[in-house]
Amino acid sequence: MMKNRSSGIQLHITSLPSKYGIGDFGPEAYKFADFLAAAGQSYWQILPLNQINPRDSYSPYSCMSAFAGNTLLISPELLCHRGLLTKKDISDIPTFTPASVNFHSVYSYKTRLLHLAYSRFKSMPTDSNYEKFCAKNKNWLENYAIFSALRSNFRSRLWCDWPVELRGRKKSALKSVRPQLQDIIDREKFFQCVFFEQWFALKKYCNRRGIKIIGDIPLYVDYDSADVWRYPDNFKLTKAKKPHFIAGVPPDYYSRTGQLWNNPVYNWKVLKDTGYLWWFQRIKHSLAMFDIVRLDHFRGFFAYWQVPAKHKTAVNGKWVKVPGEDFLKKLFKYFPKSCFIAEDLGCITADVRAAIKKYKLVSTKVLLFAFNRDSSVNPHFPGSYPENSVVYTSTHDSNTIKGWFMKEAGYQQKKNLFEYLGRKVSVKQIHWELIHLAMKSVSDTVIIPLQDILGLGEDARMNRPATTKGNWKWRFRNGRLKPATIRKLAKLTRIYGRA
Repeated sequence: MMKNRSSGIQLHITSLPSKYGIGDFGPEAYKFADFLAAAGQSYWQILPLNQINPRDSYSPYSCMSAFAGNTLLISPELLCHRGLLTKKDISDIPTFTPASVNFHSVYSYKTRLLHLAYSRFKSMPTDSNYEKFCAKNKNWLENYAIFSALRSNFRSRLWCDWPVELRGRKKSALKSVRPQLQDIIDREKFFQCVFFEQWFALKKYCNRRGIKIIGDIPLYVDYDSADVWRYPDNFKLTKAKKPHFIAGVPPDYYSRTGQLWNNPVYNWKVLKDTGYLWWFQRIKHSLAMFDIVRLDHFRGFFAYWQVPAKHKTAVNGKWVKVPGEDFLKKLFKYFPKSCFIAEDLGCITADVRAAIKKYKLVSTKVLLFAFNRDSSVNPHFPGSYPENSVVYTSTHDSNTIKGWFMKEAGYQQKKNLFEYLGRKVSVKQIHWELIHLAMKSVSDTVIIPLQDILGLGEDARMNRPATTKGNWKWRFRNGRLKPATIRKLAKLTRIYGRA
């Protein structure tokens, strides 16, 4: 449940400092939780933690499983503390760039360490925690481990190109290949056990310090995922088990040709006929991982943009209706409404707005969009916010405040902003001015990306929608969070009643 008059910071785990090329669940994550507490913050918002697909630009929104965790986030130092790695194992570290993630290099290095940890784990006495984890998560873990093992065996070929018996999950075929894959299956289970062990330890620490975690559920999963392989009827596929349609959005602010996400779209008729079981299992799993869950692309629960799979752009897609009212009605029988944030950005239709109002869901506002047009018709204008909302200064999909001000904001936008403030503002101070605006708004919750706290420019942007290169790489360097910054943020949080 979200608190009244509170605030937090958005920072993905991968963006934390670390010697190992990517942020992880190790010591720096605990230091960041300490920073949040010292600055009077109530929330740490992160991007999806699902296992990412190296084939798809390492995007956290393109997951190989709706349940499995991203093993790149496992901390080598914590593995060392558990006796699964030695100090020597983690002493010869490649030269990584501290300001960004080189996913290819990190993937190679960390995979080697994880394999080494697994080989040591096998030589140890039986671990009861591992056995309990496997039993508790059997419903998704077994399928994911087999999928991963087969994927490894077929050298990452898409599952639609596997032998037809395995593509179709024929029991006799799965049984026949299992003996030769058993070690890889067990290895994948071990990786997931370690991931969740480290994650829940970090979450417990945050909660003890008064910090709640806001997690993120991507609307879709990757085609090359354990979920589509196991539940092909939940998706619109051809007889050859390939996507018939793919998801995206029509031309918008970010792209004149729309966005193609390449995820297979859902067959909502089948989902409805099964009582939305897969979705509810997924949400239950996420609510165990996080305190609050952001429902990505909330409009997709009412209608989705469907594009024929062979098309090169999203221009000639069409909107397809979803039984959203029925889905939400059943969803809130099982889960409290207060645990969700509805990400309702973009072109939102009347039925979506009505559902948000009916169920009193927390909606989202973005301050960067506040000065684009007439305030009387702009839902992002500070004067139009409802209390039951979360306002972001910027998002992982937008530029930073400073990047926007320097590179994107036109004459009219700056004029609108300066008129609202009653004065002109320098580039040096623009991020704090917008943070002030967010903090003093009536919105119950304010979330500020760390890039905006640090006053960073366009180079610190996390993602550029409609592009696939250069995204998700940004990291902040050790020492950037100065005591003066922490004191300033803590003071603002107290002044506006959000501590």
